[in-house]
Amino acid sequence: MAAPWAHRYAQRTKSAKSSIIRELLKLTQRPEVISFAGGLPAPEVFPVEHFREACTKVLQTQAATALQYGPTEGYRPLRELIVAHMARYGILATVENVMITSGSQQALDLIAKLLINRGDRILTECPTYLGALQAFDLMGAEYVTIPIDDDGLQTSEMEKALRSGPKFMYILPNFQNPGGVTLARERRDELVLLSDKYGIPIIEDDPYGQLRYEGEHLPPLVVLDRTNLARDSGYLLGNVIYLSTFSKVLAPGLRLGWIVAPPDVIGRLTQLKQSADLHTSTFAQMIAYEVARDGFLDEHVKLIRRVYGERRDAMLQALQDYFPPEVSWTHPKGGLFLWVTLPTGIDTMKLLDTALRQDVAFVPGECFYPGGEDGSHMRLNFSNAQPEQIREGIRRLSIAVAHELEHHTPAMVVVEKM
Repeated sequence: MAAPWAHRYAQRTKSAKSSIIRELLKLTQRPEVISFAGGLPAPEVFPVEHFREACTKVLQTQAATALQYGPTEGYRPLRELIVAHMARYGILATVENVMITSGSQQALDLIAKLLINRGDRILTECPTYLGALQAFDLMGAEYVTIPIDDDGLQTSEMEKALRSGPKFMYILPNFQNPGGVTLARERRDELVLLSDKYGIPIIEDDPYGQLRYEGEHLPPLVVLDRTNLARDSGYLLGNVIYLSTFSKVLAPGLRLGWIVAPPDVIGRLTQLKQSADLHTSTFAQMIAYEVARDGFLDEHVKLIRRVYGERRDAMLQALQDYFPPEVSWTHPKGGLFLWVTLPTGIDTMKLLDTALRQDVAFVPGECFYPGGEDGSHMRLNFSNAQPEQIREGIRRLSIAVAHELEHHTPAMVVVEKM
């Protein structure tokens, strides 16, 4: 008798949802489609020759180690490199504070398993990163949301939300995904003080922090938590768990991210990772170490900033040239995305169908809201297309937007007679 699989699935799988971004990537494989949908780094900036040389060196000199099982916490030389690299940004961790993960998405998954019981409230920005929502949803999370504006999370709106007792806050302070906005310095200070006041920890997700195209670097929350509140110098204490990744500065195919946390938290996460995949690929970690060492990563990031900065500027100019005045958008100072706001009532899921007929794609905004309630936004990625493709793609998208605006009936405002 064939097994009735649908009746065997665990209860938690009922909350699992496919990522619309991953599904869109399938639809946009046609060469004629200009896609602003994925958060894909530009393959032109992948350091292919350095990877080739690193692979040869590792296999010639350390094959027995590279092809063998490794420690769950990660390859120690790579962890030491990460510690030294983060110190330049004021994050004074030790190797014992760092665990390598199979991409930062695994970091989110492990943190969700560690911290979330079904029904726990999680405080997030609104909108927020879809991948985090997928990880949190699977553990049965509920949400308390705080809106963002051009200066990031509106910390002035947080007191009531924090009094409701969320388990933790999930925050993307730099060039937020999907909004592209950056949390202002004064709001960072306020946020870490609120975290301390209410005893509610922060998960600081920082995949884009090195990709700044204008303005000055702002200190990470994990740094302000220690400096503003005079935490210990050995990272034994603290209210912030910090996440980052090599996906945006080397290559996403490596699937290498990392977590920085107090040693006790790292110990617990290590136990969970052992049950997931034993350890992240030793070979990939050793290759990343060979590529990134001796200052190469710092120089390579400069190249990425130049290329992506040009593409951001190309998209901003094209939006200015082609989009109607009823539409607005953010001006990201870094990262990979900007956020477009259309008149209330425009359904960007419907707009996507119209756009695909023009051979251009984006991600509708509703999937970035925990409740999926806002349909009048879209996220555009500018890193994966050449400037001339960006301009042509925005031109095509403007045709789709004009079509939807032409057939859009504004909501009626009812005025009561007195």
